[in-house]
Parts: sequence; C-alpha cells; structure tokens
Amino acid sequence: MIQFRNLTLARGARKLIEDANMQVHAGMRVGLVGANGSGKSSLFALLRGELHADVGDCELPAAWRIATVAQETPALEMPAIEYVLDGDTELREIERQLAEAEAHHEGGNLLGELHGRLNDIGGYGARARGASLLAGLGFAPEDIERPVAEFSGGWRMRLNLAQALVSRCDLMLLDEPTNHLDLDAVVWLEKWLGTFRGTLVVVSHDRDFLDGCTTHIAHIYNQRLTLYTGNYSSFETQRAATLAVQQAMFEKQQRQIAHLHSYISRFRAQATKARQAQSRIKALDRMELVTAAHVDAPFDFEFMAPERAPDPMLTLEDVAAGYDDMPVISGVRMTLRPGARIGLLGPNGAGKSTLIKLLSGESEPLAGKRMEGRGLAIGYFAQHQLEQLREDESPLWHLVNREPRTREQDLRNYLGGFDFRGKMADTAVAPFSGGEKSRLALALMIRTRPNLLLLDEPTNHLDLEMRHALNVALAEYEGSLVLVSHDRALLRSVCDSFLLVADGAVSEFDGDVDDYLSWLTARRQAQNGRPDALPKSTEKTPRRETRNNAPKVQRAPQALPDRPKPTGSRRPLEKEAEKLDRDLAKWHNEKQGLDLRLADPALYQTASTADLRNMAARQSELAQLIDAAEQRWLDVQGQLEAMGAV
Repeated sequence: MIQFRNLTLARGARKLIEDANMQVHAGMRVGLVGANGSGKSSLFALLRGELHADVGDCELPAAWRIATVAQETPALEMPAIEYVLDGDTELREIERQLAEAEAHHEGGNLLGELHGRLNDIGGYGARARGASLLAGLGFAPEDIERPVAEFSGGWRMRLNLAQALVSRCDLMLLDEPTNHLDLDAVVWLEKWLGTFRGTLVVVSHDRDFLDGCTTHIAHIYNQRLTLYTGNYSSFETQRAATLAVQQAMFEKQQRQIAHLHSYISRFRAQATKARQAQSRIKALDRMELVTAAHVDAPFDFEFMAPERAPDPMLTLEDVAAGYDDMPVISGVRMTLRPGARIGLLGPNGAGKSTLIKLLSGESEPLAGKRMEGRGLAIGYFAQHQLEQLREDESPLWHLVNREPRTREQDLRNYLGGFDFRGKMADTAVAPFSGGEKSRLALALMIRTRPNLLLLDEPTNHLDLEMRHALNVALAEYEGSLVLVSHDRALLRSVCDSFLLVADGAVSEFDGDVDDYLSWLTARRQAQNGRPDALPKSTEKTPRRETRNNAPKVQRAPQALPDRPKPTGSRRPLEKEAEKLDRDLAKWHNEKQGLDLRLADPALYQTASTADLRNMAARQSELAQLIDAAEQRWLDVQGQLEAMGAV
C-alpha cells in the first residue's frame, strides 16, 4: 500500500500539503482533486520518486511497477502498435532475451523458461491487447501500423495513454487523461479503468468520469489532504454535509436557486417549455445537495443578457463542409431559432468540430448556403483560440484594448469573477497555464454579449470548480447555444436537444446522453461483426414534437412518425396534471429530507443497520416515483397542448 506519515510537501517557500496522514491500499482507485496549484502534480512527482517530502514519509512497495503517461512523443517511424507495446517493459525484455538466445543458439532450457514466462504474462496475446486499447481510444484498424510521426499532437497523446494502459503495472498515475479524448473514448476509458486490478490514482476534472472509475476521492484543500470513501458524487455529498453550517453557502446557493425557481415558475405550465423546466427541476435537486461543496470556489460570473436575437438566427441550406475540398458532412439543412440549446453528438472524426466551425463562419461551405439573420452576435470558443491571446499583455489589458472607455475598476471586478484578481489581472499571459488561458478566453468571449454561443470543448483544462461555475452560468444563459463536449454533466444540464453527426450527415437525435452512449455501444458491436446490433439513430425513443426553438434539421431515414394528436375531453388530463403536481411536491419534500439525513455523518453513529437500510430503500423508491411522475407529467402536458390547452 501507499502510506503518508506526517507528510509535508512544498515548492520553494510555499507549502502545498501539510501534515498529511493517509493510506491507499492495493486495488483502490483514487481520484485526486483540488484547485489548480494545490499540489496534485507535485504529489504525482513524489509518488514517481522525482520529489522528496520536506517533512514526514511517503512509503510504497519497492517492487511496484509504476505507469504514467509520457508528456512528449518523439516523431518515430515505428508503427503505432509497436510504440504502444513498448509500455510493457517486461514483455520487451523477454522478447530481447529470446532473440538473443536464438541468435546464440542457446540451450532448450533457457528458451523454454523464456517462452513459459512469455505465456504467463500473456505475451502471445499482447499485440491483440494493444490493438484493442487503440480501438477503444478511437484509432481505426488501419492506424495501428501507421508510423507514430504521422499522427498529430492530440493523437500522439492517445498513443502515450495506450502505452501506459498496456503496461500491466501495480500503480497507475493518470494526470487529466481525458483532455485529448472525445466522449466515446472517455466512456471507454472510464469502463476500462473501472475493471483495472492494480492501484489507480487519477487527476480529472470530469465528474462523471470520476464517478465511473473511482472508489475513493483524495481532496487537497487548504494544505490538507483528506481521503473520502466513495466516488466523486459521494465526496460532494459528504463535503456538502461538512460545510452545511457555513453562512456563506446559503448566500451563494440561494442566489443560484432563485434563478432556477424563477425559470421553473415561468415555464413549468407551458408544454413548449416543459422539457427545459423539468431539466431545471432536476438540476435544482442536485444543486441543493452539491453546491455547498463548491461554496469556497473562487469563480462567480454570469452571462450578461444578450442583445435581441433575429429569428431565424442562422440557416444552412444543403450545405457540405470539410477540408481541402473533401467534404466531411454534406446535405446539411438546419435552422437555428432563438432559445435553441443544442448538444452535438457523434463518433470521433465524424464532423462535430467541422459543423461548429461552419456555424461560426470560420470556415466556408464547400456547397450550399449559410445565411445569418440580421443582428446575429456569435460567441465562438475553441481551443485554438487560446493561441490568439497576446502573450505579452495582461488579462486587464486584453479588456482595456477592447473597451477603452470602461472604468478600470469595472473591468477588474469582471475579471475577478474568473479568479483574475490583484496581481494576476496585471500579469502577462505568457506564463499562464492552459486552464488559466482557457478562463481568460472564456471571459473575453462572454464579455461580447453574444446571442448565440458556439462552444467546442470549453471545459478542456478547466478544473472542477470552474466547470461547476460555467455549468451554472450556462444553465442561466438566456441566449442560444450549440455545444460540443465530452463532459456529460455539462451536456445533461445545459442542452435541451441533440443533433447526431455521423456517417457524413447531421440529423436530430431523439434521446439523451445515456441513449447516445447506448447507440455508440450498438454501433461498435455492429462494426465488430454483429449486424443484429446495428444502431438506428432515431429509433431509440419516440420522436418528440418539434418545439418552436428546436433546430430544424434533415431527419434521419429511420425517424418514427409524429405522435398522433389526442382527442377527447381535457378535464381528466387537467385533473391528472394537478394530482401529479401535488404528488411531486410531496415526494420531492420527503426525498430532500431523506437526502439531508443520509448525508449527515452523525446519522451513521446512532442509527441501526435496519433503519439505515429502510431509509435508503425509501430514498430509492421515491427517486423512481419522481422519475415516473415527471415523465407522465410531460406526456400529459404534451397532450393538453395538442388539444389546445396551452
């Protein structure tokens, strides 16, 4: 096991971790979280033996093999699969010894021992294992024999990750492994790590990823290192219970909850807004449990109200888009209306970034027409825009150059919401980390008051606190948005509809993020030779009736027919809706009370096992009742709307 005894770790005169005592047993999968600069990377360096403790001890078994992801990849001519297999050092050493023994015509005993050991470590299946890892990370079958030098920087990082995964190590240290992955690769990696038999310590800012692959959370805060049992959601609940007594939580939380209550009050009874209102209700339930865990976050910003948007905002007519006259997507017909909140889903390389560049106007269509409405104000964020920041200028001067007549204090206050305070606001951008540059680019984009946000992986390099703040701000944003992200929590909370970009086409996806993950699984099975599993992108759920603000796109061929318009009296449906409202309010209140009780650590010291089991069972029962009632409420409201009730 890994053991810290009275550990103090510092960089220069600054203490990062002080007097830490913690044990990580073999087989535990630990998510390491904390603000940027809190000491996560330094702790990794300590575990790798690159740093030494200033005070105390860090002990781990001398025989443990440690795997990490290399940060540099040389431009090698060796095939990708051979580069990946280099991660298994014992395999390579046995292969070397075998080649040497055969060259020197060594005796049969030595050869037999080497072949026996090769069999013991699964060496005969190593190539297939490496190919499987590459496929899971998004590489096509023909890519495995391509030279490493032919891959771009992001794909080389995936090769480095595959090299670490193939290593058969005792301790795996992964520092933000999802940064260069898309959604399907993130989900694959999460499942792979969930079955990893060694000890894992992973730094990640993706809450869903941490939920799926960790058994414990180690939190660095205020120079203290604390180990929590459970995944990230469990950690948030435990930390929220600990911080519940702080008055600051209520001030910050109530302000955010008030925004969501206002939205729900305005739109809950309108069937055209019912789906959005229900998503805010669910977000509110979750926020009341987890916001306390982020009460001390340094970020506090919101989107300024956008200018009035044209209708339609943006139209694509039979558009083809791609690179070097080679179309990636074609036949795209799409109309963006005010209020649209769209997530783009699709396999790696299918054209999501191509579509969002086309919508932004950064790339021209190869065929067809792109038409903007008068008054359209686009806010476009993509990672390459970080390169457009002026390295020799400070965050403050970036704003001053844009708004020379605005009071400097107002600009400083604005930057403070993104944690650019004091000297940080006056420091040149050049030495900033990737996360700090991303925050600045977002701050500059938000300041333009766009009525259409186009966001391509906006959470890359952002820590959990900044992601939480961005999530809240986007949930309250009054304009329209199109989002590409591998952050499932962000997609779930801010998107009301989804488009599927796949097989050279763009079509409406009638389902949620979980439906899309099922679609991906079926697609992989079909590609692996199971035609019975061939996915049908829009047969997952009945097609929702088109909302006024939903994107109008070319529909997939398998789309189901529209729901028939109901007939009959409205009164029974109205009575059912009223009863559902009463039941939901009652069940929500009861469940919130149970959630708070079960989040209280003191309960587990006094309650009997039977009482705890009964409370947990009732909590689960209430969650099922609420989900079923909310779905029925949506159905009833849809029928009432079709009958002219709203």
